[in-house]
Amino acid sequence: MLSVADVTVQFGSKKLFENLSFIVNPRDRIGLVGSNGAGKSTLLKVINGQIESDKGEIAVSKHTTIGYLPQDGITFLGKTIYEEVYSGVGDISALKDEIDQVQLELETHPDHTSDEYMDLVETYGELQHKFEVLDGFKIKSNIEKILEGLGFHTKDFDRLTDEFSGGWQMRIALAKLLLKQPSVLLLDEPTNHLDIESLIWVEDFLKSYEGAIILVSHDRKFLDTITNKTIEIYAGKVTIYKGNYSYYVQERDIRKELLFKSYDNQQKYLKQQERFITRFRSKASKATSVQSRIKMLEKVERIEIEDEETAIHFNFPPATHSGRKVFELKNVTKSYGDNLVLKDLNLELERGEKIGLVGVNGAGKSTLARIIRGTEEFQSGTRKLGFQVELEYYSQHQADTLDPSTDVLGTLDAVATGDVRKQLRTILGSFLFRGDDVFKQVSVLSGGEKSRLALARMLLKSSNFLILDEPTNHLDMNSKQVLMTALHNYGGTILIISHDREFLDGIVTKIIEVKNKNVKTYLGNCSYYIEKLEEEKAGISMAKQSKNGASGNGTAKNEQVVITKQKKTKEQKRLEAEQRNKIYKHAKPLKDSIHKLEKEIKVLEEKTGAIEKEMAHPDFFKDHHNSAQKTTEYKTAKERLNDLYHKWSEESKKLAKIEEEIAG
Repeated sequence: MLSVADVTVQFGSKKLFENLSFIVNPRDRIGLVGSNGAGKSTLLKVINGQIESDKGEIAVSKHTTIGYLPQDGITFLGKTIYEEVYSGVGDISALKDEIDQVQLELETHPDHTSDEYMDLVETYGELQHKFEVLDGFKIKSNIEKILEGLGFHTKDFDRLTDEFSGGWQMRIALAKLLLKQPSVLLLDEPTNHLDIESLIWVEDFLKSYEGAIILVSHDRKFLDTITNKTIEIYAGKVTIYKGNYSYYVQERDIRKELLFKSYDNQQKYLKQQERFITRFRSKASKATSVQSRIKMLEKVERIEIEDEETAIHFNFPPATHSGRKVFELKNVTKSYGDNLVLKDLNLELERGEKIGLVGVNGAGKSTLARIIRGTEEFQSGTRKLGFQVELEYYSQHQADTLDPSTDVLGTLDAVATGDVRKQLRTILGSFLFRGDDVFKQVSVLSGGEKSRLALARMLLKSSNFLILDEPTNHLDMNSKQVLMTALHNYGGTILIISHDREFLDGIVTKIIEVKNKNVKTYLGNCSYYIEKLEEEKAGISMAKQSKNGASGNGTAKNEQVVITKQKKTKEQKRLEAEQRNKIYKHAKPLKDSIHKLEKEIKVLEEKTGAIEKEMAHPDFFKDHHNSAQKTTEYKTAKERLNDLYHKWSEESKKLAKIEEEIAG
């Protein structure tokens, strides 16, 4: 479907990555991972054709389409939301012409057992599916379903896109892509602008997506749910793992442990040989032996170990003591003009509680957080802050309060006190400011860098009550873990607005949902809240079904639909049977091919595993002839394994497609 072949991208003298190669198969679900700055977003842009690589090529098969969602920066103007999303569908008649062309190619193709023919069969099925989805009678309902799933209300459909903020603009862009359903979907941090409910809806949508997906995300739960393959970009190279993010982490650690053992053993062996060469270089009687060892060392393929990111841990300044009741709101009502946001709201928070504040976008979470902070006025009710409460607040807008003339290190040094000042470089490292980055002026930082710096500065201040509004949006996996651990160990009270379920689960013990202009409390973590949410939705759905069942007209209507479907199935039974038989004859050669591939893969996996155990032995490199031979065998076997994995994946996808059609 799509291949990345020997792609190299260089900015000035720095090579971002070099000779990257991998294949994207139909229905692949790929998580693209790596630290900030590794080149994930750049690679997506290269695949999408927005950035030209310095070397290599992106090969896309005929009829394959690519859709791309960037992290931000999209703005739509001049159309209603409905019109804008509909404009992304394209000309249905053009799609019909494409289907007819592929059908003609199928009918005239000389070899029905070839890979090319099977690709055409798969393409034909995908195009047919798209045509069915984009049918004129279904477009309206599909647009409405997607927009509602992404959090828009029916009343929003006729509003101009100009009226919506950046986060909602990105949802419109995502809606256009999901409606269009390209063959390969490139998503760069798609969850950043979603609330928990819309995020869960997107997950469910992507689970049944017909095309392939390449996903960049720092939301571990999202990656684990969607992906079945992980491609890691590290030190300019890619490593492919056949599993989701959690599988990748486990396998990566195993591989690193084996590699470190092999590296240590090789280094011991090399030093031993170098000592011999140094000692006897000037002795004529040892000249032959010395030259032999020098030549041998030149031929040894060196095991390389990339610099590891140092594990970073820090704790916030000890929380100061406050009264038992941290704050209290009584009968608070808040509106913006005619827009009523909160009505007669009552809320209390006690010392030491760690709470997640959730709700759909626009429900009033940030407004409520600012009211609690004391910076948002309200029309009626009372707000009372507890005894000796020292409150610190973080939101994306806090970046605007930084002094542009100060450097990164100086920004933290200005607020740090006591022993924590000795850890400033370490703390900045956990927020992705490493090396000379700490001496950058605030004025030259990007928006994401400023947000991270503002978060780090806030966490150094003495406090006993933290309010955090989306603190993880600009953090990578490692940084998020550092922050999560520090917040878990924090002795004060915490209120967090976040859509990151794993992050919330690692910290909070209570969820407060803002909904219907008030709040509802769930005594548990985020996973518990989602479980209860699903139970509530299921209860509403059953109630609706019961109501429809009690209606005579509704029952008759449903029965009529069933009868119609049964008649249609009966009339088409013969034609569908013929079609299944036609497709079935292509399944056997694929099954035979897959069986052979699996046997060869098993043999090679056992071989590489045995060599890895040998390489980990302390005496492995003492026999330089054997070690050189085994290292070459290992490299050849790994390369062959990668080829077999790709082939197995391709054949399996084709077989799954055929079996699905037969079952249908």
